[in-house]
Amino acid sequence: MALWGGRFKEKASVQFKKFNDSLPVDYRMAVQDIVGSIAWAQAIHEVGVLNDDELTRLTAALNELKVSVEENPKQILLSDAEDIHSWVEIQLIEKTGDLGKKLHTGRSRNDQVATDLKLWCKETGGDLLFALVNLQQAMMNLAEREKDTVLPGYTHLQRAQPVTFGHWCLAYVEMFNRDIGRLKDALYRLDVSPLGSGALAGTAYPIDRNALANRLGFRTATMNSLDAVSDRDHVIELLASASISMMHLSRFAEDLVFYNSGEGGFVEMSDLVSSGSSLMPQKKNPDACELIRGKAGRVFGSLTGMLTTMKALALAYNKDMQEDKEGLFDALDTWQECMEMAVLVADGLKVNRSRTLAAAQQGYANATELADYLVSKNIPFREAHHIVGEVVLAAIAEGCPLEDLTIAQLQTFSTQIEADVYQHLSIESTLDKREVLGGTSRSQVEKAMANIQSGNEEILNEQVAGAPGIQQTEIALKQVKQRLNAQRAAAMSVRRARMSDVNKIHQLVNVQADKGEILPRSLDNIIHDIQNFVVAELEGDVVGCASLYIYQTGLAEIRSVVVEDVAKSQGQGEALVQYLLEFAYQMELKQIIVLTYIPAYFTKLGFHLIDKNSLAENIIEDSEPSPHKDPADEVAMEYIVGQGK
Repeated sequence: MALWGGRFKEKASVQFKKFNDSLPVDYRMAVQDIVGSIAWAQAIHEVGVLNDDELTRLTAALNELKVSVEENPKQILLSDAEDIHSWVEIQLIEKTGDLGKKLHTGRSRNDQVATDLKLWCKETGGDLLFALVNLQQAMMNLAEREKDTVLPGYTHLQRAQPVTFGHWCLAYVEMFNRDIGRLKDALYRLDVSPLGSGALAGTAYPIDRNALANRLGFRTATMNSLDAVSDRDHVIELLASASISMMHLSRFAEDLVFYNSGEGGFVEMSDLVSSGSSLMPQKKNPDACELIRGKAGRVFGSLTGMLTTMKALALAYNKDMQEDKEGLFDALDTWQECMEMAVLVADGLKVNRSRTLAAAQQGYANATELADYLVSKNIPFREAHHIVGEVVLAAIAEGCPLEDLTIAQLQTFSTQIEADVYQHLSIESTLDKREVLGGTSRSQVEKAMANIQSGNEEILNEQVAGAPGIQQTEIALKQVKQRLNAQRAAAMSVRRARMSDVNKIHQLVNVQADKGEILPRSLDNIIHDIQNFVVAELEGDVVGCASLYIYQTGLAEIRSVVVEDVAKSQGQGEALVQYLLEFAYQMELKQIIVLTYIPAYFTKLGFHLIDKNSLAENIIEDSEPSPHKDPADEVAMEYIVGQGK
């Protein structure tokens, strides 16, 4: 059944119907179409198109259909409906008769498909954020395991300077972190509702489009109906985000294919992600990495195809836009599958530490250290560079590393070279000198891992960015961890509060205040402090909140941490606190305190007990004791931003 037959004398040909129909692709948006239809039914009820009974019947039928689709989405493919919108309407008419025909009043398939696709993108984007965070965590785990492992670093695929394997891992953590930022930016921009834009000129019914948008979980409604129905920027942005991330994954895969080769022998892939040869029984092929590398081109193709489709389309909607979904669905599925496969690869990777160390000791990777040594003897770097080049030539002729040349041999190139030179030419010395932020020393990698977790402000201010070292790798590992916690919180739908959240926050806080768990907050107080609140959402509903109260430069208190019972086992409370800790880091705060009756909860998040009497009087005065609790049970705890656990 088509929704547009009245204008035509003849039926479309079977060949055209097959060419035109999109149901085999857009059936994946069935739930989104039903959710949008429920919201639209409420909207046209509010303007008098539907009465109360009609709204109840339509909503019940749509909810029943939604449950059926969630249980068996493939049932849709048995239909000969043109698209998912037709299928939903046909099912609704079968359930409610002529009443089902009223639902499309004031609505077009143009704004309907635009809304469905944005709802699908929002939901899928959340899954992709989780996959990216999990991938970062897998690389963090690998960096932790191999933070002391020496690895030859390369430029031009030639051995250059030694780094640590942990430092290599953290390079990809940084790439994936940028991927998270791009994805979040794209999801923010697409979070506007086109519903109510009609075919191109808006609807003739006085729909409150912002209320409709909020009902669907969008932050607002679109501002121009022509743009709303013909905008596919969100598709292009998501494809671009996927393409850049797949480029990063492909580089990761290529590195490991090279490291895994017989010529490299630095790593061995797990059997779980490898295959063999049908002819050569000795072969163990890194197929997972090769497929990740190969699938990158497939995702790039979807982006190129969509850009080409959109480049010459006049306003407003054109049927060309039906080509948006197949490439998008395939690209995002591929991206997520490759991220999940990369996690398996990282989890099972075995590093041959003796082989990586031996390789790092070859190729005169310590030549730069000899040049730096000469600079310390007041020889200009350019001259030192030339001298070391001659030394390397001599070592190649002798067939030995630099450190095996005798003092007499070295002094033929410069009399400034003395016996202390050898302590500068060891692998340990080469690595440990890379103490700057971003360097490859073991301690710096450790610190980096913690500070991405806790945002170590002191290290960020004191270090100079840029170089690779074993101490710097430790710094990097510490830095990564807080950032991952904050990203995980964002992926769990924790966000900054808006004015539209005020009433819900007031309700959440005062329900707990009535139980004596926290202090009450007035509505006016919440309104004036809304910029310091964050909220947690579950399926579009606000289920938790928390706030950061700033006392003075460097000091703040986390207050009003509340999570509804339905969300308490899903990590929303922890996510709220982690989000605020990252917010505190961005605000350049140094000390975060809590006054709590449940210290064990905050201990898990990196807080430590402190003497309550050490707090300033105004802090104690602000914290009135609960009439339902023993004041002696309330303890003070602190979190030093940048240190965490």
